[in-house]
Amino acid sequence: MKLGIIIYSSNAEVVWNVFRLANLSLKDKDEVKVFLLANGVEAEQLDSEKYQIVKLMNEFVSNNGLIYACGTCLKIRNSEGTELCPLSTMKDLYDIINESDKIISF
Repeated sequence: MKLGIIIYSSNAEVVWNVFRLANLSLKDKDEVKVFLLANGVEAEQLDSEKYQIVKLMNEFVSNNGLIYACGTCLKIRNSEGTELCPLSTMKDLYDIINESDKIISF
């Protein structure tokens, strides 16, 4: 299955659980792409001892998951893409939606 996940939350527990699900999906041999939108582009900054989000994000990418971060949303926050969350566009989001069997958003 091709799974598209859109994260627009900046709630650490939500983002942590999303990446737990995304990693499980990859282990089940699904193709998974995550698009960070709005507050979701703050995902890396939500990392803490309790919610080790960056560790889960790195695991996700290491297992061939793809993460995209809305460039406009990053610019609004005076931020840039990172190696883990490269700057992306609405076209990338559209392509994820168009090619995925299922889309879920958080």
